[in-house]
Amino acid sequence: MRAALEQLEDSVIGSAEPGPTLWAPLAYLAGLGVEQDAEERYSAFRRAELLLATGGDPRRPVELADRAVETVADDLATPERRAELAARLGELGSQVEGLPAVSEALRLLGSDHELAWRVYAWALLAEHVAGEG
Repeated sequence: MRAALEQLEDSVIGSAEPGPTLWAPLAYLAGLGVEQDAEERYSAFRRAELLLATGGDPRRPVELADRAVETVADDLATPERRAELAARLGELGSQVEGLPAVSEALRLLGSDHELAWRVYAWALLAEHVAGEG
């Protein structure tokens, strides 16, 4: 995991606003162990695809502010899943010594659980859309 975190740090060197660039991959990494029902996830993605389609091109890049992201976040949210994501973000935090950009992005996500969950949903939906294309 440390190697992945170092790659993320290297990817934003010289970036004007590294924090938001790191949110999705960090939330995704933290969420790898969050248990989800496959049917529930499939249904959430299908609803999100309908929203993306009504907004134009359903294969366009997904943005954090998209209503489809909000739908996925709401559909997949449970108190247990949110708590698991928060705990896993905390675990990642113990591995970021010497990685200032990653450390700051994790600090922000860890301090705003609503943002962290939404970013996680964004990462999941973006992965789904990219895999469908």
